Amino acid sequence: MPQRTGRITGKSRRGKPAGRAKLSDVAARAGVSAVTVSRALRKPEMVSDDVRRRIDAAVRELGYVPNYLASALASSRSHIIGVVVPSLTNGVFVEYLKALHDAFLPKGFQVLVLNSRYSQAEEERAIATLIGHHAEAMIVAGIDQTERARKLLEGCGVPVVQTMEIAEKPIDINIGMSQRGAGYAATRFLLDLGHRKVAHIAARVDFRARRRMEGYQKAMADAGLDSEGMVIANLQQSSVKRGAELFTEMLDKVPGLQAVFCCNDDLALGALFECQRRGIKVPEDLSIIGFNDLDFCASSYPALSSVAIPRYEMARLAAEIVLEIIRGSGARPKQPRIDLGFEIVTRGSTVKRGRAGGARTVRARALAK
Repeated sequence: MPQRTGRITGKSRRGKPAGRAKLSDVAARAGVSAVTVSRALRKPEMVSDDVRRRIDAAVRELGYVPNYLASALASSRSHIIGVVVPSLTNGVFVEYLKALHDAFLPKGFQVLVLNSRYSQAEEERAIATLIGHHAEAMIVAGIDQTERARKLLEGCGVPVVQTMEIAEKPIDINIGMSQRGAGYAATRFLLDLGHRKVAHIAARVDFRARRRMEGYQKAMADAGLDSEGMVIANLQQSSVKRGAELFTEMLDKVPGLQAVFCCNDDLALGALFECQRRGIKVPEDLSIIGFNDLDFCASSYPALSSVAIPRYEMARLAAEIVLEIIRGSGARPKQPRIDLGFEIVTRGSTVKRGRAGGARTVRARALAK
């Protein structure tokens, strides 16, 4: 009768999964103590090369995954950075999330990203979930948290960074730019080109979009122009198709339209396509400017003018500050609010009335608060 060898396999005697491998399983397979395995996983340099190779082989064979939550409870270090963004499909957040991964992954952290779907209630739940996972820092896109979400962040005991815009009362650290100021600057730019019938279209009107709209309205008022009836906005998802639809509605509403400030670049591209479909020449007949300066703006024809915000830089700086606090000197920035400003990138879709346009970049900071 064959003897049992004590070999650990991935299945039970009935062929069902045997359950998650434990630290003791790895120790038994490698022929060392559980303490040695724990030490090798946390600080590999503390064990010999031979022992480390045996432990690594056992980990691979058994599919062992450390219980990071238990480790976090014991050491107050989860190696998790909690991040909340309003969308995982919006191109605005591609560079933002890339910057966070570029900064944190080489330092041994995992970036745990949750999607609030432009909902304050979803954002509140996401924040609570990440705090429950013992994230070592919280980075959120936006400043308009619910009262409960703010209390959760204020009491979580880790660095909190609000990004994408400037807050009057930051929870902890705030890195962004003035959305209202950028909306003002984009509108002022069109007015300075000699346009007077300047409209504004917006979709997915969240807090940031509303502030851009407020900037547009203030710029029009400062120029002595009435913006009544010159704004079309809805709560539906922003898209190129939506841009064409909203622009069509605006054309029917405002005869002699000279320029349009679009809340997002996809809306601007939709407006551009609709102009081409109708034989409206851009920029000779009408100027268009978008917002965010996504990659396709430079590739469209004519290339789209847009307001560029430093998304990658915001996230990169947030990561640098967090790393300095939790793994470096512990020092915090001298100023809790850091305004990175914005740029108006002018291309072929905007032109001074009566003249041919050329591409140039105009640097701008917040012109309206």
